[in-house]
Amino acid sequence: MKKEILIKVKDFGEIKVELDRETAPITFDNFVGLIERNYFDNTVFHRIIKGFMIQGGAGNEQLNPIKGEFMANGVKNDLKHTRGVISMARTMVKDSATSQFFIMHEDSPHLDGQYAAFGIVIEGIEVVDRIANEKTNAYDAPLSPVVIESISFI
Repeated sequence: MKKEILIKVKDFGEIKVELDRETAPITFDNFVGLIERNYFDNTVFHRIIKGFMIQGGAGNEQLNPIKGEFMANGVKNDLKHTRGVISMARTMVKDSATSQFFIMHEDSPHLDGQYAAFGIVIEGIEVVDRIANEKTNAYDAPLSPVVIESISFI
């Protein structure tokens, strides 16, 4: 099953993403559940690395981590971390993903098999480019907030 979502980013535009449940069902179900309860509304892209990725989805709530669906964790996931792919962020612990996600600005094959990719941008990659061009501090945080107004189903 595939599901399309719309990420509305204040002052930047909209990113349409197609999520793929077959690739990563646990990740898909977790992300869809967060969207259903408006978890991402008014959060920010808090980590931006031009030529790599933009990361968002951090909230103020303690969430239970999910199983990391990627080859290094014993799960088949053939979706490559190419430009426009959405994937789950995590700590060094393989089963630590909760709500944070990232969208690839450029291809990053070193992430293949290490992170749970679960969809791809189908419209609005130019919005990802604009976000990736934001000025950041030494910790890759944007100097001005890049606000995710909402993530909704199409």
